[in-house]
Amino acid sequence: MLDLLVLSLHYFICFLISLVIWRGAKDADLSGSSAGTADTAPDGLILIGKEDDIKRSGRTTAKIDGRGVVVFYHKGKFHALDSRCYHEGGPLRLGEIEDIDGQACIVCPWHKYKITLETGEGLYEGINPLEPSPTPKWQSKGVKQRIHKITLDKGNVYVSPPDFSVSFDSDYFANKYKNKEELDTEK
Repeated sequence: MLDLLVLSLHYFICFLISLVIWRGAKDADLSGSSAGTADTAPDGLILIGKEDDIKRSGRTTAKIDGRGVVVFYHKGKFHALDSRCYHEGGPLRLGEIEDIDGQACIVCPWHKYKITLETGEGLYEGINPLEPSPTPKWQSKGVKQRIHKITLDKGNVYVSPPDFSVSFDSDYFANKYKNKEELDTEK
């Protein structure tokens, strides 16, 4: 009887937590994060912002034809990817960057999915049960998050328009949140 009571309490608490998330406490903005609407240069590249400004803040967001893109500056390199996580659309602009197995990764703030900044691969830690003493190792789920090519020119950061001939898992949430406010957290 006590087990049933504890289990019921657990499910009720989980329900309340999911309700709070679903109802949408707005994402808190990171200090140093900025957002803007991108301008298109004559050569087709999309101006994101000034190189020094992005270096100083560490990240910025922009809309490219209504699609959210987040640009990170990490350890001397710029990286751009869809701003919504491929798993459930979490706001990657709020995630922490971690070094995982020698790769810089953004960790989604909603479900802790790890995505490489360089390639957009989803990473997971798994074991091979056929090994005599299995130890967890980082493995790739494949490229899940659309990355965008960065070009630096005369102190400005540009992103190439996306190539939609290839689709990625993150496209679903990029389209779902297209033209919506960046702070929108509806599911």
